[in-house]
Amino acid sequence: MKDLGAFYFSGGASAQGDGHGQLQRRLKLLVLAALIGIALSIASLTGAWSLNELRSFDYLSTVYRPPLPANGPVIVAIDEPSMVEIGRQWPWPRALHARLIDALRKAGARAIGIDVIFAEPSADPANDALLERALGPDVVLAGDQSLVEAPQADQFIRTEPLAIFTKKGARTGIASVDLGGDGTLRAVPVYPDGFAAVLADVAGARSVPPPQYGLIQTFGPARTYPTVSYYQALDPDNFLPKNTFRDRVVLVGLSLQNAPLIADGGADAFPSSDTVHSNKLVSGVEMQATIYDNLACGLFITRAAPPAIIAAILIAAIIAALTVLPATGWQTLGHAVIALVLIVLASYATMRLGQVFVSPIGPGLAFLGVVAGQAGLDYAEERRRRREITRAFSQYLSPALVERLARDPSHLKLGGERRTLSVLFCDIRGFTSIAEDMKEDPEGLTTLVNRLLTPLSEAVLQQGGTIDKYIGDCLMAFWNAPLDDPDHATHAVQAALDMLAALQEVNDELATEAKTDGRAVQSLRIGIGVNTGECIVGNMGSIRRFDYSALGDAVNLASRLEGASKDYDIPLLLGESTASLVKETFPVAELDRITVKGRSAVSPVFTVVPHAPQDALQRHQTFLEAKYGANLTIHDVIFDQMKSAIPALAPYYEGERARLRTAQCKKP
Repeated sequence: MKDLGAFYFSGGASAQGDGHGQLQRRLKLLVLAALIGIALSIASLTGAWSLNELRSFDYLSTVYRPPLPANGPVIVAIDEPSMVEIGRQWPWPRALHARLIDALRKAGARAIGIDVIFAEPSADPANDALLERALGPDVVLAGDQSLVEAPQADQFIRTEPLAIFTKKGARTGIASVDLGGDGTLRAVPVYPDGFAAVLADVAGARSVPPPQYGLIQTFGPARTYPTVSYYQALDPDNFLPKNTFRDRVVLVGLSLQNAPLIADGGADAFPSSDTVHSNKLVSGVEMQATIYDNLACGLFITRAAPPAIIAAILIAAIIAALTVLPATGWQTLGHAVIALVLIVLASYATMRLGQVFVSPIGPGLAFLGVVAGQAGLDYAEERRRRREITRAFSQYLSPALVERLARDPSHLKLGGERRTLSVLFCDIRGFTSIAEDMKEDPEGLTTLVNRLLTPLSEAVLQQGGTIDKYIGDCLMAFWNAPLDDPDHATHAVQAALDMLAALQEVNDELATEAKTDGRAVQSLRIGIGVNTGECIVGNMGSIRRFDYSALGDAVNLASRLEGASKDYDIPLLLGESTASLVKETFPVAELDRITVKGRSAVSPVFTVVPHAPQDALQRHQTFLEAKYGANLTIHDVIFDQMKSAIPALAPYYEGERARLRTAQCKKP
């Protein structure tokens, strides 16, 4: 058997290592990588996938981001302090905006962008006239473009400032932005006459045309840009440091003093990539300033087109296949972690050095999918090989040991260890008489025995026990070996109770069958002994033939308890150690103190009394004290009282009274 075991264990590895096995493995890996690559490539074209990729951009683009460009825009905020200082309700008179433009121009502003739409005449034409005179080629006014969807047709609506405001050279820039499917502003507007693009042209900055897949590189959370209040910009000489606006691009727009939270919302405020960290919105005018720097300085990041994303997914799947081609194991987990880190770093490096964003989600999932899929296939193959080993050894060794050998063949050797076990013996009562009655039907006798031993064995296995052996109509099992079981005594007793319940079901089935066939009802009975103690457990036998078994005094006592159970007409007897360990879980009652065959010491024996009231158990203790003190007589009413109090022990009480009667008859 040792040679057979070595063959099986080395054969699995060699079978995988030979040419045919390697070819099969390569083909399976190729199919697996192709399926995963194709599935993820198709998924990468969906909207939900795109949102996840963009969210990964939010996190990566805000890690060690570039600093705010030097001499970038200055924001003039229409904020709460300005509302208080100016003392007017929004919208303010256009004459006030004319004053601001004059003040900014006087302070040396290079270009002025006003993120406010003046699309309708004001109530006072004089205000429009003052604003008209202040405007010039250095000013960009905001416009808007929106899509109106209707059942009949979709229509683009373009809103621009009044013609009187642009006739002197003021430019119009579309301030509309494209929010992603999750409502986050991270895409560079693609309008050729976008607000930031026009402002860059007016300022003389080298503006890069907005790309189709451009993503905004942010420089920080809300209020990252230099910001002054509107009322301060009206009088910069008194409120602001000198040269605050000198040769600077100035953007004017709504900007709350404290950036609002996402849940609060806000006027002209949007979530940005930084919102994943700050949970705060960024004002529209500050986002326009960010877009301006992205275009003027060429800092925007181009999102990889679908073909590039699909290529990255397929490459990751191929690399994963090459990684797990030799084998999978615990080290595969380390390889997967390293690969994921490298994929994220590669994505980040491509974004920072090449300004192209390839999300790590697709390649990462492709790598994990191939590795996990192959690991699953390898595990299934390992299970198949274990089943082959189990079939090869199940005729010789216990199932628990076969499984242990399947995990580690080094245990295939003679030897033993000292452990505390809970041992169970179960025997069919009156089997000799049953065999005598069925001597003309040996097949039927075998069927009957197997029919009973099957549920009894299942009861042991369901409680984690190891079936040591079958000795004719007797079953031996133990707990806490070969695997550790801290609650071995509890599991052994529960298995015994389950065996008694299974016996009742078998007897019910036999009674039903007997009545149907017109035969006499034949009931089966069993006796069970459970004991806990120190044993030697291991591979016992010779070099050529051995089995996993247990030896020791505790085993012998369990066998004696099973035999003694018929003397008390009680199906289950427990040793003192077992009863002590399970008394908090099961109601136990001591029955007697006996000297079993082969032992000189007196051994208390117990049984389990399910559903016995506590007061009844206390009265049973009183009965025992009277019994041990020889203070009982056959006419004591306590016998009948206890039979009523604990019906499960009625045969025991009646047996005790019969023993008293026999003892009295023997007296001279």
